[in-house]
Amino acid sequence: MERRTADRLLRARAQAIGGRGRETTVAAALNRVLAVQAQDLAAAALGLRARVAALTADDVRRATDVERTAVRGWFMRGTLQLVSAADARWLLGLFGPVYLALGARRLRELGLDEALCERAARLMVRAIDGEGPLTRAELTERLTALGVEPKGQSAFHLIRRTALSGLICHGPQRAGETTFVLLDDWVPDPGPLPFAGVAAETELARRYRAAHGPSDAVDFAHWSGLRAGTCKKAWAAAGETPAGDAEGIPRGDVRLLPAYDNYLLGYRRRELSVPVEHERRVWPGGGVIRPTVVVDGWTVGTWSGGRRGGAPVVEPFPGSGPFDDATAAGIARESADIARFSGVYNTSHTLSTPDLRPPGFVTGP
Repeated sequence: MERRTADRLLRARAQAIGGRGRETTVAAALNRVLAVQAQDLAAAALGLRARVAALTADDVRRATDVERTAVRGWFMRGTLQLVSAADARWLLGLFGPVYLALGARRLRELGLDEALCERAARLMVRAIDGEGPLTRAELTERLTALGVEPKGQSAFHLIRRTALSGLICHGPQRAGETTFVLLDDWVPDPGPLPFAGVAAETELARRYRAAHGPSDAVDFAHWSGLRAGTCKKAWAAAGETPAGDAEGIPRGDVRLLPAYDNYLLGYRRRELSVPVEHERRVWPGGGVIRPTVVVDGWTVGTWSGGRRGGAPVVEPFPGSGPFDDATAAGIARESADIARFSGVYNTSHTLSTPDLRPPGFVTGP
């Protein structure tokens, strides 16, 4: 088997989007992939759907809001991620100081000095402690008592700073809005962190390698947002990972991945996941990463819709022709599964683009 094809199959299997393997719970999926990008919480839920068999939106909501086995916070690259509650504290211990330091300049630019930041943190902690979970809008309203402008970015950066400091975290949804809770109430402190400092960096490299391999230290730096030198040392300390065998991995696994999926964010280079000539279809600019159709980890098109009961609208890459029968059938199954996941499944859900690729079409490089 050609090396690039083998690497792609191994990556897809590691990310639970290939090899016809899925996890059985949200917790198992997060333990396997470490984190799911969660700037868009609905997209994060769909990312879990692609990796967990028979998952429903209610299952995701139960994990985040009731069981508290999944926690949303600012971790890798300083962006919102959904991680296992068991990993949340040591990841915050690793990334919190990094992004507090990087965010200090922006706070000063907004006219928020250290004294005001500390007063704001105390005010938010008291408000949540006394009133229960509060939304961003509600915290913003409380912050006006300190002279913080209700419009603009000041309140957001103060909330983020308080979360990165380990005082508050994302809590349950209320009427479709995220609330914030006290971290110690939501994720009780189990005692000493299992990993800290260099040990945390090494563990992060080990977990990344298991969830994204084959990969290298440059990929790890791109995904984590940590300094290149730090990543190089952590990568070496994590030790070698035995080379995987791609020969026995089942082929023809079709998945509809959501916008901003980890699989498309996890590597410095893209040629193993997306045809070079179609990169702009997936990354159109402005930080956008579109939902994609992947076959054994190879992107063959994009899709849209599917959130309010309508069937996903699938678009093959221009010039690639209609999908072959097996891919079309896989897309139809995934389309129906997205409807089922959202609780709106009915027999009218059909593939929006039923055309078939010509015989002999190859879905990989």
